[in-house]
Amino acid sequence: MDKRPRTVAVVEDNPSMRTSVERLLNAHGLTTEGYSSAEAFLSDPKATEIGCLVLDIHLDGMSGIELRHRLKPAHCRLPVIFITAVDDDALELEARRVGCVAYLRKPFPAASLITAINEALAGNATD
Repeated sequence: MDKRPRTVAVVEDNPSMRTSVERLLNAHGLTTEGYSSAEAFLSDPKATEIGCLVLDIHLDGMSGIELRHRLKPAHCRLPVIFITAVDDDALELEARRVGCVAYLRKPFPAASLITAINEALAGNATD
């Protein structure tokens, strides 16, 4: 089974949250690339080296769901883990419809995020 690159992109417009998630992932042996917007992620040539995407749904500019829509036509098989502070069942349904490995509501248990990322990077997760 192929293993994905172990770099995880964290797309989160809240700098404190982005830093917290990156520190958590670094503490678990993962390399991270942080992005403050979907547009910043799309414009970075290093994005092709990403193994998994931790993606906030509500971002300034393009939303996380819009970013996922943009990646799909390019046949991007990048596993996505959506994170959100909004408790909305319709939003969760839409996120799952566009494809995600996991959908986590903030504040989420660290173990839930680490488990989802490890499954995604091992190629065991489906979206």
